[in-house]
Amino acid sequence: MTIVVTGAAGFIGSNLVKGLNQRGITDIIAVDNLSNADKFHNLVDCEISHYLDKHEFLHLLLDGEYEGELAAILHQGACSDTMNHDGKYMMDNNYQYTLALFDYCQHEEIQFLYASSAATYGKGTVFKEERQHEGPLNVYGYSKFLFDQVLRQRIKEGLASQAVGFRYFNVYGPREQHKGRMASVAFHHFNQYREHGKVKLFGGWDGWGDGMQSRDFVSVEDVVKVNLHFLDNPGKSGIYNLGSGRSQPFNDVAEATVNACRRHEGKPALTLDEMVQQGIVEYIAFPDALKGKYQSFTQADIAKLREAGYAAPMLSVGEGVDRYVDWLIHR
Repeated sequence: MTIVVTGAAGFIGSNLVKGLNQRGITDIIAVDNLSNADKFHNLVDCEISHYLDKHEFLHLLLDGEYEGELAAILHQGACSDTMNHDGKYMMDNNYQYTLALFDYCQHEEIQFLYASSAATYGKGTVFKEERQHEGPLNVYGYSKFLFDQVLRQRIKEGLASQAVGFRYFNVYGPREQHKGRMASVAFHHFNQYREHGKVKLFGGWDGWGDGMQSRDFVSVEDVVKVNLHFLDNPGKSGIYNLGSGRSQPFNDVAEATVNACRRHEGKPALTLDEMVQQGIVEYIAFPDALKGKYQSFTQADIAKLREAGYAAPMLSVGEGVDRYVDWLIHR
């Protein structure tokens, strides 16, 4: 049976394809939009059986081309640019497309795992998968939130097959280089350090000290493991936070990135204070344009994920960034 991965040339999608390959699974239809052609690099070391453009795939799917052939659709494809304000495009691409795939999977009794987002929580301070904590601030977050609402209603009515949404927090790791400004903080810190010998962080604002704004940073390695856990457990459906379950300051990312780079340079590790004293970590004034529009703290409540049987520990920033820098240097 074939597995479909949408967004397969993207960040999380390509890591999922690689994760399936590591299990010996190569009967994979990779679906994406390669208008950004550089994304093909993410699939060069992967084994797939076929590639289709996202529009062609949906057309063939709904025409019955793959009836009886699919085991699961891992739907990672979406416009993830939170600064894209084209509401029609965002809703067509992120909501309507997801709904069409979901309806097909329910009709054909196919497993459906999809990417939701922590953007559904907006400026909330409680990150728990409950309606009262949700309030997206942009059309990207709304497009994800709206489908989550549909899934909740369908679960109440009774599902024909597994449907799982993952609310990704700040994911970082291999195969994100095509994302440009939307790539992770770790990726940008790595490039800043290699190019300039220093990394820049926001200074203090709104009660937070220099570089102390904190997020739930989760390694893409853990994201893949959680997806595959649910693929192995088709009786589990619902919406789940997918973060590390801990909040760590941007200072931790800078320190981990610099020290991983220094290890490759044969230099000893430094403390954050030493990095600041030596000008390796530099704080810049918090931008006026972001005041009142910035999430200074996120932390996934992963109790529901643990209740669903996922027991493996999540990588800390120090562990995950260290491994990521190794990959960046050797790629």
